[in-house]
Amino acid sequence: MSQQLINHNPDLKRLRDEGYEIEIRGGYLLIHHIPYVDQNKQIQVGVLVSTLDNIQDHVIFFTGENPCEIDGTVITAIQHINNSSVLNNTITVNRSFSNKPNGGYQNYYEKIKRYADLISAPAKYLDPSVTEKTFKVIPDSGNETVFQYIDTNSSRANIEVINAKLERQKIAIIGLGGTGAYILDLVAKTPVKEIHLYDGDSFDQHNAFRSPGAASMNDLCENPRKVSYYQKLYSSMHKYIHAHDYYVREENLKELDQMDYVFVCVDRNAARKLITDYLVSVGVAFSDVGLGVNVVDDKLTGAVRVTSATREKNDHLPFRIFSEDSDNNEYATNIQIAELNALNAIFAILKWKKILGIYVDLENEHHSSYSIGVSKIFNEDVKA
Repeated sequence: MSQQLINHNPDLKRLRDEGYEIEIRGGYLLIHHIPYVDQNKQIQVGVLVSTLDNIQDHVIFFTGENPCEIDGTVITAIQHINNSSVLNNTITVNRSFSNKPNGGYQNYYEKIKRYADLISAPAKYLDPSVTEKTFKVIPDSGNETVFQYIDTNSSRANIEVINAKLERQKIAIIGLGGTGAYILDLVAKTPVKEIHLYDGDSFDQHNAFRSPGAASMNDLCENPRKVSYYQKLYSSMHKYIHAHDYYVREENLKELDQMDYVFVCVDRNAARKLITDYLVSVGVAFSDVGLGVNVVDDKLTGAVRVTSATREKNDHLPFRIFSEDSDNNEYATNIQIAELNALNAIFAILKWKKILGIYVDLENEHHSSYSIGVSKIFNEDVKA
């Protein structure tokens, strides 16, 4: 079934987005799982079948027994022909119905909804939990997208055209200890072309408490590599996640040349400086994240920050990213909390999407920090 065909037809898209199990097969529209009452007053499910070449044709086909009222008598208002027929080599129907409203049907949505309502009403009366809107998972069987199943969220929100700005992006996430994992969680839900994960460490027990999801004891006992663990987890949704089980060092920096955007999520300034300097030299845009948390009077305080750069704006980096690992560095402490890692990731994703034209960007800042104690966001390094 072509999801692109459905996406380009507002009637079919609306049916799918509202939860109908629709399928296009050989010029026919099939709507599966239509509940109805049979002559024994039992609830069954059938399939509505409509042609797709003429909306003026008010007749619809049905695979199943004759739908009945709650007392087991046939619904007379829709009766037409009660003979089986073969529509094509994959579709056989048992009967057809006719119910034409004044003025006919204006679109396929109205046609399908009217017949579905008429046929399923008695079944819903007998069992209010019965529905034709099952929201059944729709796999991407035609390999039309980067996802294992169709992104009906973007479709329902009508933001597919906006999200399409991400489709050609190759993304790298360097470091998956906390913030990087949350960034992956969010990037994996976008239609980017490829996601590359870089980390040479194992996924340990402490990581589970500051990362998305809920790792099982079996997961931890297997002592997986971080990139392998997250690749397996998020490949259930996104098809093109690539694991690189090593750290980014000088000898492999060139691998980043192919990327369109890089998220730098490392906790050592020397590595941070090496990577960001190289990305500037080759013109690859990036966001570098960091959080600094300290204990003060038995409470936690600190800040999270995102420093971003593009080919056009990177002159602020010498004042934001340093090569020394100093105890005085606000972002060098090793206290990491799940909600702060998640918040840091969200700020980074928002900036990435602003740069790509997904969100409005009135500030055009390239360095922002959120201060926990005063609950304020400070935007600096604005591009003129």
